[in-house]
Amino acid sequence: MSAGGPHRLDGLAGRGGKWLGLSAAVPRRHTDAVVADRFDRLTWRDTYEQSAGLRDLAEELSEHHSHITDLLTDVFLAAYKVRPRLREPAGMDPARLVHHQVVTALVESPDFAALHRETAGDPYAAAMAVLAQAGALRGLLERSRHAQEQAERAGKAEQDTENAATAVSEALRQAADQADEDGTVPPPVVDAVQRAMENAEAAESAARQAAQDAAQALAAAAPGIGAAARTASAKAAQAVREEAALMRAWGVGSGELERMPFGRRALLAERLRTGRLARWAELIGRFRQMAGGERARKVENATGELVGVTLGDDLSRVIPSELAALGLPELRPVFAVRYAAGELMLYDSQGEQATGQGAIIACVDTSHSMYEAGPGGITREAWAKACALALLDQARHARRDFVGILFSAADKLKVFRFPADRPAGIGHTLDFAETFLGGGTSYQTPLTAAADLLEEEFNDASRRRGDIVMITDDDCGVTEEWMRGWNEAKHRLGFRVFGLAVGAPRVAEADSVLDTLCDNLRAVEDLTDVHAAADLFRVI
Repeated sequence: MSAGGPHRLDGLAGRGGKWLGLSAAVPRRHTDAVVADRFDRLTWRDTYEQSAGLRDLAEELSEHHSHITDLLTDVFLAAYKVRPRLREPAGMDPARLVHHQVVTALVESPDFAALHRETAGDPYAAAMAVLAQAGALRGLLERSRHAQEQAERAGKAEQDTENAATAVSEALRQAADQADEDGTVPPPVVDAVQRAMENAEAAESAARQAAQDAAQALAAAAPGIGAAARTASAKAAQAVREEAALMRAWGVGSGELERMPFGRRALLAERLRTGRLARWAELIGRFRQMAGGERARKVENATGELVGVTLGDDLSRVIPSELAALGLPELRPVFAVRYAAGELMLYDSQGEQATGQGAIIACVDTSHSMYEAGPGGITREAWAKACALALLDQARHARRDFVGILFSAADKLKVFRFPADRPAGIGHTLDFAETFLGGGTSYQTPLTAAADLLEEEFNDASRRRGDIVMITDDDCGVTEEWMRGWNEAKHRLGFRVFGLAVGAPRVAEADSVLDTLCDNLRAVEDLTDVHAAADLFRVI
């Protein structure tokens, strides 16, 4: 053979140069679509270990689909990362291109922004988003099965090409080892090199065809993936929003949730979703917002609802600009003259007397009749508990003790204490809200317990002017002897009694027993109007 013939080492190396380069510089193919650092991945691993739901979903999907953990990781990180960034498709392992398209479709769907506002930086919410999309992901994976199979063939073909290139490199190395001094290679070795190069050419051609087939299959699946992704994002956004609203309705703040361990938060969410009052979370949240709005309208030391400014000499209602005059020696005589003339500018208010100072006690009827529907088809119990929880909030903000007394028949009573100097605790709050005693109705038992508690508070802390709120749907008689003791205690301790008739108009009538017992009585129908109900939370 001539010096440039196939039996020369330099000729073989020239023909196999392209495969040498391929085997030496195979680009790294990513299996993750979302760019993440080790801290992001640590967060995912910790969340995955804590979430039985995620593990069960991964196990279920892995029975019929490949690389599922990688897909769930990407869906989680897209929701969790504050600014999720996706890799370029060209840098992806071909077998993960369908997953890349899935995650891209999720991130680009119209509802993703709303979802991301709730999940960014919150591992629990991000995990919940993954689980909320589980059904859509199942359907999506089924519809893209052909595209995934083609992508995996393309990935295998690409790997075969890389292996073939490595085989060419190894054949050329052996040829170099066996070449004589002038570079001549023995014919059997030349044949091995030629076969390796032919195999590499065939593998490359097969890889090109497989990549083309995969691209076509992926393009065909794209509309279905996009539609399923939109459905998945919408469902996840709704689920996450509903749980966030549920937490807010029950007074669980975002700060408390962030500090709560994953398992405890999951159990709390499950309890809130499945509890007796879960259907009425919106009502409970509405009452709490109503009470919060009235707190914002209050003016310190002003009586009732602020309606403007008037003139007078009540120093407890002097507006701040008038008081500022006392800070200037030259204006103090002017202030004194205006005070003597009753011409100081004062906050003008209308309505009720000032709020109390002692404990707020909500006596909530839980007799059998409270199961019945009240206004709007909502159970009487739900109306009563929503009002009681708003009063709990009122007490917490006013730094007053709160006591929830659940009652029914004379021998059925359960007391829940919420001291002002200790956190209420969502578990204790839920126990109070979900407890239902059943049976008949007795006024004397809960009201006696409430008066005893206020007596105890007076003896221990010298605090008077507590507030008792009686919430019931039944008119129940009391004895004359008990009434005398009740009036004596009321006079001695200075407490007020508010009544709320739930779903029973006769209880709120002027000649009812509840009307006789209460300083202020209204029906639950009043509470369907925010403005009509506002004064209840303004004066307590």
